[in-house]
Amino acid sequence: MKVYVVRVGNVEEEVLEFIRKGLEETFYRGFCVISEHIIEVPSGSYNRVRQQYISEPILNEVLKFALSLEREAGEPCIVLGVADIDIYTPGMNFIFGEAQCPGKAAIISLFRLRPEFYGEEPNRQLFMERAVKEAVHEIGHMLGLRHCGNPVCVMHFSLHIGMTDMKTSKFCRDCMSKLKAMMVL
Repeated sequence: MKVYVVRVGNVEEEVLEFIRKGLEETFYRGFCVISEHIIEVPSGSYNRVRQQYISEPILNEVLKFALSLEREAGEPCIVLGVADIDIYTPGMNFIFGEAQCPGKAAIISLFRLRPEFYGEEPNRQLFMERAVKEAVHEIGHMLGLRHCGNPVCVMHFSLHIGMTDMKTSKFCRDCMSKLKAMMVL
C-alpha cells in the first residue's frame, strides 16, 4: 500500500517533500509519493463568521481522490491532503488534522503549526517537525490506531500546539505493536 500526499490549495513543494521524507523515516522507503494533483478547497467549506474552513467537505474531496487513485492503480492506497488553511470540525475551536479511522483519507492543516501564528519568531525546522508529527498522526488513524494516552507518542491527542511539541514523531511501543499486528510495519 502507498500513501499519496496531495496539496489542498496552495502548499509549498518543500513542505510536501519534508513530510514525505518524514513519513518514510517512520514507515519505510517507498511508502509515500507526492501527487502532482491539486485538490481545490471546496467553496462552501468557508465559514465567514468563524473565518475558518469546516473540514468535512475537504476530507470528502480527499476521499474522492483516493478512490480515483485506487481505480487507476488497481491497488489499495491512502491519501493525506495537506492544506494551509485554518480548519475546524463542529464542537472544536480548530483542528490540526482529521482522518477516517480506519480509512483512505485524511487532511492536515499547516495554518496553526507555524510558530509565528503564536506570536513567536519564524522557525522553519520546528514548523516542519510539527507538520511531520501531524502527518504521521493522521496516517496512524487511517491505519486504524486510536488516540494514545502516552503523551510522547505521536498518536497522543493534541489540544494545543504545546502538546504537539511535547510528543515525538514516533509511535510508542503499544501503538507500534498494534501496527505490526496489522502488518503495516
